[in-house]
Amino acid sequence: MSDPQTSRQSGILARIERAGNRLPDPAFIFIWLMLVVVAISVLASFFGVQAVHPTQQMDDGSPLIIEAASLLSAENIQRLLVEMPTTFTHFHPMGYVLVVMLGAGVAERSGLFGAVMSRAVKRAPMALLTPVVALLAMVGNLAADAAYVVLIPLAGVIFAAAGRHPVAGIAAGFAGVSGGFSANLLPGQLDALLFGVTEAAVDTLDSSWVMNIAGNWYFIAVMTLIYLPVIWYLTDKVIEPRLGRYQPADGDDTAAAMAEPTSSEVPETIDERENAGMRRAGITALLVILAWVGMCFAPGTPLINEGAGPATMQPFYQSLVAGFFILFLASGWAYGSASGSVKSHRDVVRMMSEAMADLSYYLVLAFAAAHFVAMFNWSNLGLIFAINGAGVIQSANLPLPILMTLIIMLTASINLFIGSASAKWALLAPVLVPMLMLLGISPEMATAAYRVGDGATNIITPLMPYFPLILTFCQRWDRNFGLGSLAATMIPYSIWMLVTGMILAVIWVAAGLPLGPGVGTTYELLQP
Repeated sequence: MSDPQTSRQSGILARIERAGNRLPDPAFIFIWLMLVVVAISVLASFFGVQAVHPTQQMDDGSPLIIEAASLLSAENIQRLLVEMPTTFTHFHPMGYVLVVMLGAGVAERSGLFGAVMSRAVKRAPMALLTPVVALLAMVGNLAADAAYVVLIPLAGVIFAAAGRHPVAGIAAGFAGVSGGFSANLLPGQLDALLFGVTEAAVDTLDSSWVMNIAGNWYFIAVMTLIYLPVIWYLTDKVIEPRLGRYQPADGDDTAAAMAEPTSSEVPETIDERENAGMRRAGITALLVILAWVGMCFAPGTPLINEGAGPATMQPFYQSLVAGFFILFLASGWAYGSASGSVKSHRDVVRMMSEAMADLSYYLVLAFAAAHFVAMFNWSNLGLIFAINGAGVIQSANLPLPILMTLIIMLTASINLFIGSASAKWALLAPVLVPMLMLLGISPEMATAAYRVGDGATNIITPLMPYFPLILTFCQRWDRNFGLGSLAATMIPYSIWMLVTGMILAVIWVAAGLPLGPGVGTTYELLQP
């Protein structure tokens, strides 16, 4: 829990927090939102709200019309009731979360996480804790979904071990992984996904254009370096002071368990067991990592899709969820067998069961969130909003700096309703990319501008699939931490990452800086 005598009790963020926390439980908020979407869908369907899909056509070659669908239609009512089990079980983050947390439960309850983090924190400069967490989070989004369920909760553990507020660590990790989703030091699978969509959009004007997966490399690397001090400053100077001094709740000895015992408090044999456990866990972790690397080079290369071009490494990235599960399970078991916390396989099963018990509230939230997201998609309201919003920008005929700013704002706004980065770009690219090419802006710069807006509002929308999970992580450390608390905590990150990202994009276009190897911001359409 936090010390109540803090600045958290005043200011605009405090008002947002109090207003948000007065709302019903997030699970019931999703239920109310479902009712709102149902009402809007009925009205939109009645008035014939529609949009022309920018890429798809009917079988006869005529444009595909996307029409608002009433959620009270017989078809959608049937879909809701018949598909309810699969809607829940197929909720995008569900499998990732459950699989990783099974392994993480063993690593945590065996004492491995506490021992590793306690030692690492004591040896690291405290002044650099926040930027290290933020940088690892941004680089870690190469692992996509695995970063959400591994790095973010670990950031809370690291901060707790350092005697700092664990929710501040979760906020810094969340801002890096999700707010900085498009920022990185290296291109990854997101670049392959986005540029694949860009290439299809470019083909309408220039079939000779060739996709370069490193086409945004310089831009996203600089964006990482800009976001790093933003997250650092906001975490240390704004967020953590609001949260106050962390004080574990009665019966919550998690933070205390993170601290490394001194020789005067614990018998020497226990310290020796811990050292033996650390060595055994380290050897086990190394073997798991070598096995994963080996599967990238062994005959048949099971984790490499040879001949897939930019998607060559995609099986490896997608396997990281299973990799983290095995890594945590094996290392935790190895540590516990040496330290004495795991005496048999029954202890391992018990630890995994306890980890699932900790996720019980998240499962309730996920059930409500999964159905809200599904119903919103069934109504077609998100698609119509995205297509029509892009059309408005196209017809505005504004100066390039203003146009780039509006495109980023449009992306950030749409991101509040449609979470998938590739799905949004698939809708926006067919309009925005050719439009900017005709105005002299390269497809790579159009993609870069989209990326700025795509990440900044991830951290403030409950429609983001992992938003309920982050709330669950926070409530582990602060039981009174509500939806308003999470929104108030993440809004400063969202605003400043959006503002700095927009400034970066405008400066990049104005200065004509290279976006990647052999890639510039300008484009000249060659006449046939």
